[in-house]
Amino acid sequence: MASAQSAAIAATQSAPAGAAASGLTPNVAGALAYLLGLITGIIFLALEPYKHDRFVRFHAMQSILLCATYIVYRITFSFVVRMIAAVSGWLALALVPVAFVISLGLFVFWLFLMYSAYKGREFQIPVIGPIAARQAGE
Repeated sequence: MASAQSAAIAATQSAPAGAAASGLTPNVAGALAYLLGLITGIIFLALEPYKHDRFVRFHAMQSILLCATYIVYRITFSFVVRMIAAVSGWLALALVPVAFVISLGLFVFWLFLMYSAYKGREFQIPVIGPIAARQAGE
């Protein structure tokens, strides 16, 4: 009986505080912060064990800023395509493969960011990363 209690105490002492309370380690929470962009970023900034973890806050903030940047990109690209379509429908149709390649590249970059966070790395996107680091409390 005493050995079972000491094993349980040893197991709880060896687990990190955030992982014991919620079941997620900071690297998993950081990777999940990218999952749905704005939504999961805001959730991880508001959840109690993670809002005090600088690593999770950084990835959540970078996820929010990346998603906002993507929304601005999509609106701008859509506007440009509509303006070009008003001039020439064929020229606008030629932009479809360009949009596909850009979207595919952004998807692969999103996967890379999730993988980097999962591995415990803090990859900073050139313009967005320093802003996220300042907001996270560096």
